[in-house]
Amino acid sequence: MTNPTGENGFLHNLEADVEGELTMAESSHPDESTGGPADWLVDPAEAERDEVSLRGLLGAVEALEGDSPPNRSVDEPPEAP
Repeated sequence: MTNPTGENGFLHNLEADVEGELTMAESSHPDESTGGPADWLVDPAEAERDEVSLRGLLGAVEALEGDSPPNRSVDEPPEAP
């Protein structure tokens, strides 16, 4: 694997960071907690908004890199490399 330089290197690192954050957001499901709102560490609605924002950011980075096919749905997961 080559290490991109310049702007592409920045975008590549940003993409990796956003994918990591998105993986963490997807793996934490606060709405599956057994307790009520007083027991939540994170508001489920806020967690969902964060996940949607991360997907949008990831799509923007992929578009800048030229990795994203046009008109890809936000709900559609990125293609595996």
